[in-house]
Amino acid sequence: MTRLHAIEIGHGPTRLVFLHGVFGQGKNFGNVAKLLADQATSVLLDLPNHGRSPWTDRFDLDLFADLVAGELRARDTQAEPVTLIGHSMGGKVAMRLALRHPGLLNRLVVADMSPVARGDDGEFQHLVDSLLRIDLDRITTRKQADEALSADVHDAAVRAFLLQNLHRTPTGDGWRWLANLGLLQASIDKLVGWPPISGRWHGPVLWLRGANSLHVQPADEPIMRSYFPAVQLITIPDAGHWIHADQPQAVASAIAEFISRG
Repeated sequence: MTRLHAIEIGHGPTRLVFLHGVFGQGKNFGNVAKLLADQATSVLLDLPNHGRSPWTDRFDLDLFADLVAGELRARDTQAEPVTLIGHSMGGKVAMRLALRHPGLLNRLVVADMSPVARGDDGEFQHLVDSLLRIDLDRITTRKQADEALSADVHDAAVRAFLLQNLHRTPTGDGWRWLANLGLLQASIDKLVGWPPISGRWHGPVLWLRGANSLHVQPADEPIMRSYFPAVQLITIPDAGHWIHADQPQAVASAIAEFISRG
């Protein structure tokens, strides 16, 4: 079976599994996982086509959900279901996993994402195009890559997030992208989409949104409740789309309270 790359943080009794968003890696949740270390043992997965996990030949949210489900089964979560936490694209994967493999989790946390299709606003297209415009053959240092990217991406924090995908080749004489940028570039419509899916999952769901983000809209709530009737929506103040980076303490506190309810 296909195994996904994972790191583990913490020693608490509750089992958490984190799924990151597009261009991300499991380690992006490291600060939140450390804040929960006494309460939970957290597994931070690299999703397919990201980080050190294998690439796929197509972009398919249900395929990704099934691969994560396979990883959870390999970790014996059928005997002990987990709390599954997904941000952005990872939130979509987490929601579809709950609907397709309901017995693998006992709680669900969806961070700044809704089960709806959005028209491409150009954001993801711009970012992936900007990365692919960097001529890796001309790059000798990470600083040079940052300077090249700065022409298209002006926010230094966003550049740092994107450039975590830039790694040395195995031979050490060049650079490569960990993320499958070619597939992502060709799959923007699927990335912002939400394919039809049936079913409901009746377990407890914590739905987090960033106060400064537009990814969760009031019109999304009835759709969310149609899939997940037991959902609670919490807004994280002073946070944009990357709420775990903007407000890690607030996100960790919300998760801690959620998993402590028994």
